[in-house]
Amino acid sequence: MKPPLVLVVDDDADLRRLLDMRLQAAGYRVLTAASGEEGLSRLAVERPRAVITDLRMPGMDGMQLFERIHASDPALPVIVLTAHGSIPDAVAATQGGVFGYLTKPFEASELLALLARAVGAVQAPARFAEIITVSPLMKALLDEIALVGASDASVLLQGESGTGKEMLARALHRSSTRRRAPFVAINCAAIPEALLESELFGHVRGAFTGADSARRGLLQSAQGGTLFLDEIGDMPLPLQAKLLRVLQERELRPLGATETVAVDVRVVSATHRDLEAAIAAQQFREDLYYRLNVVNLHVPPLRERREDIPALAQHFVDQLANRQGRRVAGFTPDALDLLLRADWPGNIRQLMNVVEQCCALCTTVRIPAALVARALRNRPSEIPSYAEAKEHFERAYLVNLMKLTGGQVTEAARLAQRNRTEFYRLLQKHALSPALFKNAGDR
Repeated sequence: MKPPLVLVVDDDADLRRLLDMRLQAAGYRVLTAASGEEGLSRLAVERPRAVITDLRMPGMDGMQLFERIHASDPALPVIVLTAHGSIPDAVAATQGGVFGYLTKPFEASELLALLARAVGAVQAPARFAEIITVSPLMKALLDEIALVGASDASVLLQGESGTGKEMLARALHRSSTRRRAPFVAINCAAIPEALLESELFGHVRGAFTGADSARRGLLQSAQGGTLFLDEIGDMPLPLQAKLLRVLQERELRPLGATETVAVDVRVVSATHRDLEAAIAAQQFREDLYYRLNVVNLHVPPLRERREDIPALAQHFVDQLANRQGRRVAGFTPDALDLLLRADWPGNIRQLMNVVEQCCALCTTVRIPAALVARALRNRPSEIPSYAEAKEHFERAYLVNLMKLTGGQVTEAARLAQRNRTEFYRLLQKHALSPALFKNAGDR
């Protein structure tokens, strides 16, 4: 595995060289740029794991560079270096999403410690490796799940539909002392009331018409482990009373049985409904609510953790491409921008559906914006001006062409059907140096 790549942007040549040496000595690969504009050009060629930039630079300063990076790649950590007099600006930058800042002069150990955290920020904690996130909100939630997992308290996960509550319930189970026992899940809204009672509590032979043999319920199947009750707010009131007795007495009576059976399960429940409002409307039992709601965890909607969208979308693309044998590598920048700006009322489930539709219809290596807009069934929230759209296309075209030719200007100009002089002018206009594209894949 290659060492992490770091981009250093600073107009001070001596500091660039010093940072280059220190970071390489610490095991990083390093790219350097003398300006914000050159930094953006470097980013067009290869994505680093983190960016270190000076705050005060001629032309595009560090904050402008961060804003450009954050607009297209919110998950990329940016560290700002600042002089003592600019500390208020750096603090404001951190509040705006910059990963961190250091005041010059700084100790090498401080920089390396901050960089290690930044590079590590793109990974979920090892115990939750299946959960893809870089969001501070989700990191805080996972910390709470790890803490609650050590106890045996009932947990209520509240959040909108499609936010991944079952996955988090599984993470809670895996972080608990019950992790070697079963995890059993049931959606209370998806099963009719008559069947739901039998599913949960089981039945003996002859308990009702068609009960030709005894059947253990899910509460017994989860013995020693965790029972996840999804959409608990839709459980019928009579079953709520029976569930409450099980939680209080730690035993149940299957349908048609005369004897009770001891059960030892931890109950984790989830709902998108406002249970307090349901209690006020006499649709949910207050005593059951307090039994289930010992620990309450809020799962944020996707629109509150937009920095996770690029990684989640890419994960779904990789899964689908591998499963279907397709050559879809990801999204074009403008397609990714549409994903980042969407409202996502269906949250992660909707994102997965959009990606699946795009992959099914895609005939190119990267999914274009038109397919994303079609899958979202709405227009982009912002329409760029003609000049902005032309500028964006021109730069993206030049970058792709230079990547294709490995930085060979003569070949790129020939493919573009432009003379070399004109082509050089276009490269200079967008601060693109041919040297950036030579052997880019070897780094």
